[in-house]
Amino acid sequence: MTFSEEVIGWYEEHGRQLPWRGISNAYYIWLSEIILQQTRIEQGRSYYERFISTYPAVQDLAAAGEEQVLKTWQGLGYYSRARNLHAAARHIVDNLDGRFPDTYEGILALKGVGRYTAAAIASFAYKLPYPVIDGNVYRLVSRCFGIVTPIGTNAAYNEFEALLLRLMDKERPDVFNQAMMDFGSMQCRPFNVRDRLPAQTTGCGQCVLAHRCIAFREGKVGLLPVKSSAVPVKKRYFYYIDIRWQEKDTEWLLAHRRADDDIWRGLYEVPLLELRQPLPESDADSRLRRHIEAICGRQADTMEVHPPLVHKLTHRDIVAVYVVARIAAPPLRVDPSLRALPLSEWGRLPVSRLMERLFSKR
Repeated sequence: MTFSEEVIGWYEEHGRQLPWRGISNAYYIWLSEIILQQTRIEQGRSYYERFISTYPAVQDLAAAGEEQVLKTWQGLGYYSRARNLHAAARHIVDNLDGRFPDTYEGILALKGVGRYTAAAIASFAYKLPYPVIDGNVYRLVSRCFGIVTPIGTNAAYNEFEALLLRLMDKERPDVFNQAMMDFGSMQCRPFNVRDRLPAQTTGCGQCVLAHRCIAFREGKVGLLPVKSSAVPVKKRYFYYIDIRWQEKDTEWLLAHRRADDDIWRGLYEVPLLELRQPLPESDADSRLRRHIEAICGRQADTMEVHPPLVHKLTHRDIVAVYVVARIAAPPLRVDPSLRALPLSEWGRLPVSRLMERLFSKR
């Protein structure tokens, strides 16, 4: 049997049943691929179903406002994916007569679509022979064929793509790609470095590819794939200042919509004090109180400082402290970037996962 036949044979017996498989709707497949970037399948499934229910056609997504799309996306993180998704939908409707591109090049031209996503849509929706290369595929191929090129580089992508084009079942590229991803995820799994388990105890001995796997034969399962040098993780300290006051029966707070061109652009948050170092314990209280007065022109009657919460991003760890300050009356002055909101409206606004976590613990 060929490599392709062995992998597909395994997949037909063990492959996962997922709602975006076995369909040819390019729009739905595109939604699933964007949602699943940096997202676990278990979490992505509910968001996929939410999106196809809320926006059943690309025209529906294009017609929605950005705030609505961000709110639908809330909790998935990496919000640039949602903004790019929305922009691409508008491009399809405005410039492509509402027709999803049916070539690899056309798909690749969509905002937020890279080589991996374009290959996935092209093969799954149109059965075009483009290899899909994710972390699972890198791991499987590097081990089976003993490839030591560090992954995560253009050189590695080109090398793996050329090999996979030779291995691929050209009649069923969609099935081949799905089989490769599932095999890497379910069978050829990451090596347990902590326990340093030998290959024979990780399921390699029972693997249908064991007879051709170079890493298994040479005892190098734990060494492959070779990864590029990690980018240093930076640490930042965020102090979120939630300023509240009561007017008759309504509780109010100050918030603003981020306009910076960063990962949280377009999302709402309470005023933020961002620092490279934590506030010294000796004067943290006084500095926070001065900052509150600078924001609203009033001193805090009460101030509750919640324990720090660590929020991990790809190349940054955020140590976030949530501060709830209550003032006796409405602010005397407010920066134009801030707006007063009834607390009851907060839940309808799109916010980051970090803001959502902090607010729920207030």
